[in-house]
Amino acid sequence: MRGGRGECPTSNRCGVQGPLIQIPFRLKSQPHHCGYPGFVLSCTENNQIMLELPDSVKLLVKNIIYESREIIVQNPDNCLERQLRNLSLASSPFQFKFEGDVTFFNCSLLKTAESFAAHFIPCLSIPGNPVYAVDSFYPLQNMDLSSCRRLYNASVGYHVFTDYKFNGSAFSLKWPKSICGSCLRGGHICRLKKSNSKEPETECIKDKLGQGGYGTVYKGKLSHEVFVAVKILNNSQGNGEEFINEVATMGTIHHVNIVRLVGFCADGFKRALIYEYLPNESLEKFIFSRDVKNYSLSWKKLQEIAIGIAKGIEYLHQGCDKRILHFDIKPHNILLDHNFNPKVSDFGLAKLCSKEQSAVSMTVARGTIGYIAPEVLSRNFGNVSYKSDVYSFGMLLLEMVGGRKNIDVSVESTSQVYFPEWIYNHLDIGEELYIRIEEKGDVEIAKKLAIVGLSCIQWFPMDRPSMKIVVQMLEGGGKLTMPPNPFASTTLTKTNLSKPGSVFQQELAIISEIE
Repeated sequence: MRGGRGECPTSNRCGVQGPLIQIPFRLKSQPHHCGYPGFVLSCTENNQIMLELPDSVKLLVKNIIYESREIIVQNPDNCLERQLRNLSLASSPFQFKFEGDVTFFNCSLLKTAESFAAHFIPCLSIPGNPVYAVDSFYPLQNMDLSSCRRLYNASVGYHVFTDYKFNGSAFSLKWPKSICGSCLRGGHICRLKKSNSKEPETECIKDKLGQGGYGTVYKGKLSHEVFVAVKILNNSQGNGEEFINEVATMGTIHHVNIVRLVGFCADGFKRALIYEYLPNESLEKFIFSRDVKNYSLSWKKLQEIAIGIAKGIEYLHQGCDKRILHFDIKPHNILLDHNFNPKVSDFGLAKLCSKEQSAVSMTVARGTIGYIAPEVLSRNFGNVSYKSDVYSFGMLLLEMVGGRKNIDVSVESTSQVYFPEWIYNHLDIGEELYIRIEEKGDVEIAKKLAIVGLSCIQWFPMDRPSMKIVVQMLEGGGKLTMPPNPFASTTLTKTNLSKPGSVFQQELAIISEIE
């Protein structure tokens, strides 16, 4: 935005449900630099959008399709033909979809066969003297116009009348490709560029950081040169539960290991969340990457990251006025700053409850399969509580140890792919975990992370430690005791969890609460 000349909002509407007004358009009440010349709209008293073309031709705007650079308009009195005589788009940025000329005739008699080449204009006709529009491309010598009188020509594509017929007197205009078109078609964001130029300039935000079930995240920049991550939410998310949930939850959180919510935007069904920008992206990129040379982390750094994540979750459970259950702890939702300090992100599935509440209720499982605690899927294992986040953290720890997914749904032989059980069996018989060991002390760090992870994924919630105990285990220097075998007695087998093509490969929807 340009200081001193008024700021330009990202978007506007005339009324709650009206079309979105954004670059290249501006409202008449806004400064000239907020839009391109000729793209001026105004709001009527009844919250309709009005487009004013040259020669004082005014049209109501029914819709604006930015991806295809198309604006759907309608004459206010439903008789566009009355204004066509004066309409010229030569000095306008808009064009008819198909260029051409139309000739208007007043005819006392027109044969039926010839009427197929002519379009009847009811609003210009009177009884006994109908008015027709004929496309200039149609050979007039093929028509018997002896009973007709030529009225005037108009530079308008004949498709306007076809649109009229099928779209209830509305038709479309196009604008040039050079303004935001390729940017929007590529799925990016087009916005005004900060510039000292007197004319508006746009820039295309192409830095896509990631995409999930709820939206796409882009790298953006605030006016004071601060980079942010902008999460554009999908329009299909019901009444915006994910958006409301995240704003309400993160507004109460202030912790070094929790991603900071900078702001948010809501305009009708378009919603965006703005977070601090973390240059190293997610933990997932580093622990699952095949590019070991560029994305490998030392065991010491992995331990520091594990401690930071644990402290962040402990804060959610004990440090706020209300306990916050995240319900979607996984590597993808752990972001890393420039020093690889971890920050827990994505609170769209979170739930708040009192610290005295020992269990929470829900009607549908939430989270990502592979990290969901057994009790979230089946109450046979116990009540859903903060211990469900502990389970998810344990699965995340074991993936950090192995540098791979715990469940590989692409492999048929499940005995080879359930990594947590493989870890337990090796440690239980006294074998060390020689996984990517490079320095002295790496073996002990790997073993510590594995034991803590196995302690966290006990099938029954009461057998799992709290996050406070988890932090103590990770920071302590003593020898940790092997936990009980979490795979010894369970009805939900690893075979079911890793079956290819099952629903467990999918992210689940937001839960409807019954509280």
